[in-house]
Amino acid sequence: MTRTGDQYLRDLANRPRSVWLGDKHIRDITDHPAFAHTARSIAALYDQAAVDTDTSVLRDPDNARSDGTPALRAYSIPHNHADLTAKHNAHDAWARPSFGFLGRSPDYMAAGAAGWATRPEAFTSPAFDGAANAAALYQRLRDNDLFAAFTITNPSTNRAISVDAQGAGDLLMHVDRETADGIVISGAKTIGTGAVFADDIIVGTIEPLRSEDEPYAFTLTLDPTAEGVHLISRTSYESTATSAADNPLSHRFDENDALLVCQEVHVPWERVLTYRDIEATGRIWWGTPAYTNMAHQAAVRFAVKLEFLAGLAMVIAEENGGARNPSVRAELGRLAGYAHTAQAIALGAASAYEVDPGDHGAVRVNQAIIFAQRQFAAEAYPAVLHQLRMLCGGSLTQLPVSIEDLSAPVIGDLLNRYSRTAGQTAEDRIRLMKLVWDVTGSEFAIRHAHYEQFYQGAPHVYLGQLAGTANAAAMAEYASTALHVADPAVVTAR
Repeated sequence: MTRTGDQYLRDLANRPRSVWLGDKHIRDITDHPAFAHTARSIAALYDQAAVDTDTSVLRDPDNARSDGTPALRAYSIPHNHADLTAKHNAHDAWARPSFGFLGRSPDYMAAGAAGWATRPEAFTSPAFDGAANAAALYQRLRDNDLFAAFTITNPSTNRAISVDAQGAGDLLMHVDRETADGIVISGAKTIGTGAVFADDIIVGTIEPLRSEDEPYAFTLTLDPTAEGVHLISRTSYESTATSAADNPLSHRFDENDALLVCQEVHVPWERVLTYRDIEATGRIWWGTPAYTNMAHQAAVRFAVKLEFLAGLAMVIAEENGGARNPSVRAELGRLAGYAHTAQAIALGAASAYEVDPGDHGAVRVNQAIIFAQRQFAAEAYPAVLHQLRMLCGGSLTQLPVSIEDLSAPVIGDLLNRYSRTAGQTAEDRIRLMKLVWDVTGSEFAIRHAHYEQFYQGAPHVYLGQLAGTANAAAMAEYASTALHVADPAVVTAR
């Protein structure tokens, strides 16, 4: 059955979870001021997909669920360039309502699950065979339009020595004991982006583990409503948003980041994907199309975000008269160029797709190009924000507390008179500057600036990966051919 937004919200409300915001314990996030608007924004994505019966942008008629209805296209396994283009269009369609600010929308991990389904044997190891469980997970997520988040980052420890050597084993997610029907886990995982809104949480480790870290090498899918599961939220920017006019993005697109803590949580064996195997725990991310699939979604979403920011810059320049200044127009062109480059990267990664014989006829986006997107995003995003600030100047720091102040006694008349410009009413100008501040200077904005630089890993990690791709090796081989060119024949003048 096709899931609607109301059904998604009802499922959240009917499955209470343990969410902490400061010392406040929240069981139902759908009616709480820290989460409700964002939950409705995610619900709107499901409504968007529910009515997509004619265009087939968000649903794939060739990927039928168990009841025969088309699955979300994010769950499709691409077999050619046309399939990758269709997935690009689906990711684009879901990124646009939030202007690219919902980074971990439900299609992110859905794309990862499709990558796992492409190569289920990656889950088989001498220690544990999770192939059947992985296949069942993909089918369950796909058939029910579920939203899966993940927590795959360990709490910070001294990476120069083993976890046990520093006595930090209790920090990391670990197995307390095995039972006949599952395992019991305790410990923590960090940066659970979107986890408070998810139906399922994938728990694993994407970063390298040492051989002695085998006790922490496992992957599973966690029921966020299970006894002993706690999600400790960071500050909610939605809860501090004054109104839709004063905080037009943060009041409804704060996908949240949470610390996942498990206290003796029982996980059935059928939810375990890898177990006590370092190689398999890493291989399911890097040896399948899972990671590149997720990076493809991220590249498409980022292109939408830059398109929005470049367009916002153009609106600012038009309103303040700067658009007629040649130097300002040049900077607007630079921002448009960033947006076009982001789009070209996403399209190019699909166009230059790769075929791995182990993927059973499926194709992957180009690894080197999609890795390069991480570098581009981290370097371009701060430059775009800086230019937005430059276009606005001091206007960003001289804003009333609320748009409602325009109707207040005494100061309302003053604000309406002295906050207007030659081409804008005070309300129009303040609304625009409030939007720009939400993008560039608010806590929500700073979080997004940090997110775009680090959500795909630390720069020294992804740049090192980029230097180690097959394409990079081919570049070195090509350059070395210049060292072995035979001397040209000497031509003697007659």
